[in-house]
Amino acid sequence: MAGDPVSAEYRPVVVSNAAGASDFVILCDHACNDIPLPLTDMGLSAEALRSHIAWDPGALAVSQALSERLDAVLIHPTVSRLVIDCNRAADAPDLIPEISETTGIPGNAGLDPRERERRIERVHRPYHEAIDALLDDREGEGRQSLLVAVHSYTPVYKGTKRPWHVGILSDRDRRLADILLEQLGRDATLVVADNAPYSPDDGVYYTLAVHGEARGHACVMIEIRNDEIASKETQRAWAERLAVALASAREAVIKEQV
Repeated sequence: MAGDPVSAEYRPVVVSNAAGASDFVILCDHACNDIPLPLTDMGLSAEALRSHIAWDPGALAVSQALSERLDAVLIHPTVSRLVIDCNRAADAPDLIPEISETTGIPGNAGLDPRERERRIERVHRPYHEAIDALLDDREGEGRQSLLVAVHSYTPVYKGTKRPWHVGILSDRDRRLADILLEQLGRDATLVVADNAPYSPDDGVYYTLAVHGEARGHACVMIEIRNDEIASKETQRAWAERLAVALASAREAVIKEQV
């Protein structure tokens, strides 16, 4: 990423299509693999920075296509999760990881507490404040907000193959998750997981816990295996598939409210 995080040009968060008519609010916590100056490469190779340890490959493209298809707002940070993971609590031990999967992150080793706080102030806090501000505005307008966090995951993690094509993650609020599982499960070509390859117990549900469940908004996390969304064609195909399933989920939530 060009620009120092201290400079006026630096934008840690992007809000796209803020005036979108949809009830859905799309979030992409691990959208980018950019490392802002002066951090440069974090001591990692270019190959490592292109890999899943630095971001969720394909997730932003799917989110953008889904935003377009649904006319939904999309919010995402612009910085690699190696700099700071926006889907973790500010006091989480893996907020700024020293190891990602099996790769050591030299730029995070023995991090000065002042640098940790600087990253929270420059990236983590603005991202979550942007989500809160958007939801506050929508609530003030009497608008419903259904939160969808889009992620991707590696097909092999620490040597273990993951057979699912997509995982639907939820915690106490399963209003969207149950319908998505039902809708996607109708496709015999898909292996669909309920709370896998991760679950809220793994600490990966922070964004939705804070902005979804804590505020009473229906919410769900969608984890797509990243080899499923490696091309523009498959990214748009998954966005279309999810848009159809999410439309059914929205209808179910509305009926429940009547």
